[in-house]
Amino acid sequence: MFRSTAVKILAGAALLVIVLGVLRYKPWQRRDQPMEAARASLNVGFLPVTCHLTCPVTDFATRTSATTRFESQRFTDFPTIVESIKGGRLEATFMIAPLAMKLREQGVPVKILYLGHRDGSTIMVRSDLPAKDLRDLRGRVFALPSKYSNQNLVLRKLMEDQGVKPDEINFVEMPPPDMPGALASRAIDAYFVGEPHAAKAELDRSGRVLYHAKDIWPQFISCVLVVTENLIREQPEVVRDLVRGIAESGEWAESHRLDAAKVAAPYFRQDESVVRYVLTQPPDRVSYRMLEPTDAEMEQIHRMALKAGILERPIDMKDLIDRSFIPPHIRAAEISVN
Repeated sequence: MFRSTAVKILAGAALLVIVLGVLRYKPWQRRDQPMEAARASLNVGFLPVTCHLTCPVTDFATRTSATTRFESQRFTDFPTIVESIKGGRLEATFMIAPLAMKLREQGVPVKILYLGHRDGSTIMVRSDLPAKDLRDLRGRVFALPSKYSNQNLVLRKLMEDQGVKPDEINFVEMPPPDMPGALASRAIDAYFVGEPHAAKAELDRSGRVLYHAKDIWPQFISCVLVVTENLIREQPEVVRDLVRGIAESGEWAESHRLDAAKVAAPYFRQDESVVRYVLTQPPDRVSYRMLEPTDAEMEQIHRMALKAGILERPIDMKDLIDRSFIPPHIRAAEISVN
């Protein structure tokens, strides 16, 4: 009797060991999820502006990819992005071009690899103001996303052209998502920002378009893709895959604008109709082609940043720009939107 009981106990213990082993190694997951376990992943920073639309589109596209999984990390302002880069918590992000130059001037080891967009920024004024140009905004409160933004540089050039002095307009910095509400409440009188935060005020009729960026600076550049030198050195193939993904997502968005709005709206936390409006009214309001940064364009931004006092000294564009990861041939990404 005792022998029979001992045998049963030993058999039960052996069975328990086998069951625990099965639970530990989860063979059903190993069969079903080999791709997810094997592929690399990378967080990529973005703001909820259409200048950064290719970031969430690439995130969406790589959910079913066999290569790198790119997860978009949403921010609401550029200072937080800068702190994340400097603190080593973020190694790839979209940011305004002059700010990338400022980081390089400060010794932060980053490179510009690609552009985020062309055009796609708008100057909005309160709908009840009769302003026809910047001269009519003297004494008014005007919001910008950052003093390091290309919007700031374009605005300075426009002020020079119209004879408006910097101290004649009260400039404030404000996170882009806060601008439409501030305009509607009359806390500010005008703002210059990447979409869809201009279209939002246009659609609710609290604001109207004063200028589209493309009308002031054709093929306007606001934001660039910035990657740390550490990531380039440690994971060059992931970086190559990221630039390819951004390029192919941009090409897809150009010819699938309604689908692109559907994909991006949840990432932006915006109503899909607002993003759709930006991508179609007019269709050239923002573009995601010709995203290779040229020497002439970067040098122009560099000179304007020096003149504005954003940069304290010249920086070598060869140290800042790396085009080696741009694919020689760009095709539209294969993205299925239900």
